[in-house]
Amino acid sequence: MDDKLLIHFRSTQQISDEEISAIDETLTVKQFKKGTLLLKEGHYSSDVFFVLEGIVRQYFVADGLDKTSDFFTEGQWVLSTNSVTQNIASTHFLECCLDCKLIVGNSEKGEHLYKRYPNLETVSRKLMQRVFIEQQAKIEAYVLDAPKERYLKLLKSNPEIFQKLPQYQIASYIGVTPESLSRIRKRLAQKG
Repeated sequence: MDDKLLIHFRSTQQISDEEISAIDETLTVKQFKKGTLLLKEGHYSSDVFFVLEGIVRQYFVADGLDKTSDFFTEGQWVLSTNSVTQNIASTHFLECCLDCKLIVGNSEKGEHLYKRYPNLETVSRKLMQRVFIEQQAKIEAYVLDAPKERYLKLLKSNPEIFQKLPQYQIASYIGVTPESLSRIRKRLAQKG
């Protein structure tokens, strides 16, 4: 098992070497090229991903435009919650923004693991609670913060995004046009 994922699992609860081996048997590490769609709108997926390297973007298409709703970077889980947990067709896309190295797991294999190792279900629940807390904070920020604050929070939490991704994706994520994002950046640069 990759050390990053092992540290991630063990950050919630102790797991045994036997449980680690069982998890390892169900996961694969895969390389994905920039532009690869891990999931398309209207499709189903029981796969979950853990980012080892790269950036994955979640987006919707509305009125012919991409609307970025999230970026996933190193150490984060990527999944389509409704598709994985309720077998509902995805309403969004998951795209590799860069060449990515991802750990790929499958929710069906996970269910078998939970039956054999009940502790792993507890670990999974605790990890998903973290994911939901992060998502709640992002939703609150989008509703309550002005675009400038959303920009600053993204800059603080994921500065690598600004060096690696196109401005239109970042603008879409914070809810402005690329031109408005340029104005925000210019005003902040002038303030020093």
